[in-house]
Amino acid sequence: MSQSYNRGLIEDFGRWREFSAGMWAWIFHKFTGWVLVGYLFTHIAVLSTALSGDAAYTTTIQALESLLVVRLLEVGLLAVAVFHILNGLRLLMVDLGIGLEAQDKSFYASLVLTGAIVVASVPTFVAGVF
Repeated sequence: MSQSYNRGLIEDFGRWREFSAGMWAWIFHKFTGWVLVGYLFTHIAVLSTALSGDAAYTTTIQALESLLVVRLLEVGLLAVAVFHILNGLRLLMVDLGIGLEAQDKSFYASLVLTGAIVVASVPTFVAGVF
């Protein structure tokens, strides 16, 4: 005999408040992974302009570097990459059995360290626009 399970409303968007740090780490890691995959395709598209010649590639790069929005997207890419790397290292340590009791703290540390690195890097990224 099968049992039914009341899953409640499918549109229950308030459940995110119940997520633990581990769930947020998983969500952010998956999200940043997909963003990096998307960036890979964008990167290949920009590099493919080199097939048209040196002048086309140089023009494309100069045009992109002069836009503030592209510089801000580069800062976002840095944040995504740094968090993904740090969280990946955290996951490696957990898989090796190191820091099992401090997973929440290591997740928060990776967020803080990502924020510090990104904030320190902002002047470097936006320097050429202004």
